[in-house]
Amino acid sequence: MTSAAPSPSSGRHDVLVIGGRMDADRALLTPRGELVRGCADTLAEKLSQLPARTARVDLDMSGVRFMDTAGLRFLDVLRDHGRRRSVPVTATRWTGQPRRLLELVGLDTTDPLRPPRRGGAPAPSTPAPHGTDRAHMTEEVEQLRQAIAARPVIDRARGILMASHGCSSDTAWRVLREASQLSGTGLRTVAAAVTAGAGRAGPRPPEEVREALATALARHLP
Repeated sequence: MTSAAPSPSSGRHDVLVIGGRMDADRALLTPRGELVRGCADTLAEKLSQLPARTARVDLDMSGVRFMDTAGLRFLDVLRDHGRRRSVPVTATRWTGQPRRLLELVGLDTTDPLRPPRRGGAPAPSTPAPHGTDRAHMTEEVEQLRQAIAARPVIDRARGILMASHGCSSDTAWRVLREASQLSGTGLRTVAAAVTAGAGRAGPRPPEEVREALATALARHLP
């Protein structure tokens, strides 16, 4: 049996499917796709279907190709399940972009459910990039760092964009990121402008941020 997150209304967004099997009293789960909006609910549903005799839950994350801040909520759900049921839970074999995101927030990339390293500093796992690759990586890391620091407001802004424009989580993230680049402001500021624009209260966002948002929306949501 598998559990799947609902498909987005638009965008190139891979639905999350969680397969698995039981090995005696151990559940072996294999998520495939992206850890984005809805992934935590998909995991919660899958965990609720496990037999009462389940004494351990292990996730093989090698099939996950992309992860945004919703992936942290995915981990929260798994951790909470282990605490409530008093069973060990693991999430191992991370690769690619999801592994880089775990490194950024200081989690153990072999199993992020372990306590973070002292000081929160992750150990490097790959050689340092050079030239344009290094510049690109630096930009990506800074964008992800801002996203994690401003997780609540960015998640709200992304939800507003998705509801207002019928776009996917990935497209909403691209709009926020591009508006941040165009306006030369942080992701938190851009996200705050989106949430402010959805209501009538609060200060009016800076003109450069509003113009950057309009440009990014026109480019990604024709």
